[in-house]
Amino acid sequence: METSLHQQLKLHYAADQSQTEVVMGRYRIDAIRDDELIEIQCASLSAIKPKIKALVKRHRVRVVKPIVMRTRIAKKKTAKGKIHTRRMSPKRGCVLDLFEDLIYFTKVFPSENLTLEIALVHVEQVRVPDRTRRRRRWQKDYRVEDVKLESIESSIELQTAADLYQLIGLDPSRTPFTTEDIAQATGRPRWFAQKIAYVLKHTTAIQPIGRNRSGILYRAA
Repeated sequence: METSLHQQLKLHYAADQSQTEVVMGRYRIDAIRDDELIEIQCASLSAIKPKIKALVKRHRVRVVKPIVMRTRIAKKKTAKGKIHTRRMSPKRGCVLDLFEDLIYFTKVFPSENLTLEIALVHVEQVRVPDRTRRRRRWQKDYRVEDVKLESIESSIELQTAADLYQLIGLDPSRTPFTTEDIAQATGRPRWFAQKIAYVLKHTTAIQPIGRNRSGILYRAA
């Protein structure tokens, strides 16, 4: 089911409402602006990998990936009822969350005709009680009815491997470095830094140049 967030972002990026949900060959394009095809991907980037790989061969494509920076939780007692409480979620998103998704997109990005735009958004998540019986204690007792855009805080355009490298805040002249250095620069644990390194390596942003006791040594490409 398409969320309000997806619909709102389509209208935000399209030239006008008539330029949304445009059929082009065997594909349906979320939005078109000038000569650029725009795909809004709230879910995993892996789901649109074949589609984008095909489109960039002949068209300029912009993939907009929203990252939720802040979430306002709105609760309803019933699906047809009104919202009765709102609160801010303590969870915060970060642009570095992109790397977890990019693991499945490295064969598409970077590409000459592709722009990857990270939209840092604030949203409202509408929850209703889930009456189905939970099989596990950790299972949620609610379901998300909708996600609505509140605001776009900012956006970041990525077109090259070098653009991607800049996100980690590591000096390009620093040679060599390891995933431990990436962890320190990003404030993320070592296991996440290894995911970052995987993405940077497979997008040719960095190159392995050796190994020591701390692990694989890298340099910026």
